[in-house]
Amino acid sequence: MSRIPVHTVENAPAASRPLLQRIVQSTPMERPANLHAQMAHSPAVLTAYTSLRAVLAEQSTFIPKAGAALMLAAAGVGNSYMIRIASRLAQMNGWTDDQVTALTTGTSTNDTKIDLLTGLVSEAAANSGNVTDATWDAAKHGGWNDAQLTDAFAYVGATVFTAYYLNYAQTDLDI
Repeated sequence: MSRIPVHTVENAPAASRPLLQRIVQSTPMERPANLHAQMAHSPAVLTAYTSLRAVLAEQSTFIPKAGAALMLAAAGVGNSYMIRIASRLAQMNGWTDDQVTALTTGTSTNDTKIDLLTGLVSEAAANSGNVTDATWDAAKHGGWNDAQLTDAFAYVGATVFTAYYLNYAQTDLDI
């Protein structure tokens, strides 16, 4: 059971309404997802969440398909809600059901380069940002540069932020 009740756009705090309305307009549900409806209690939390998502969409060095894979690889730190969000994003960005399963479980997607990067992200998410030298070196030797490895951390941060909030608020699954 959720710890924090959900808001509608109409009863959300005034400072959260514009963001919540934009979220609703960009989703097929025609209402805020429980995640967003709970975050709306705090304009700071909702703004932090939407800002992280916007920066990734606007500034990332990765194409959306790779970004979705990174979110899914990091989602293991969360719960079923976070995995569901990341799985849907991955499918919307062209990953097959088998590849989504592979990204979720840390097995091969049959793309060695992406597997090296998602392995690094998964390890970082599971270990408070720490990765072994072997994992880092494998990603570097696999073709990922310093800018991309740095950028990958933004996906870890955004995913951990969302996953931890979902756990903190005990958000009911609605997607």
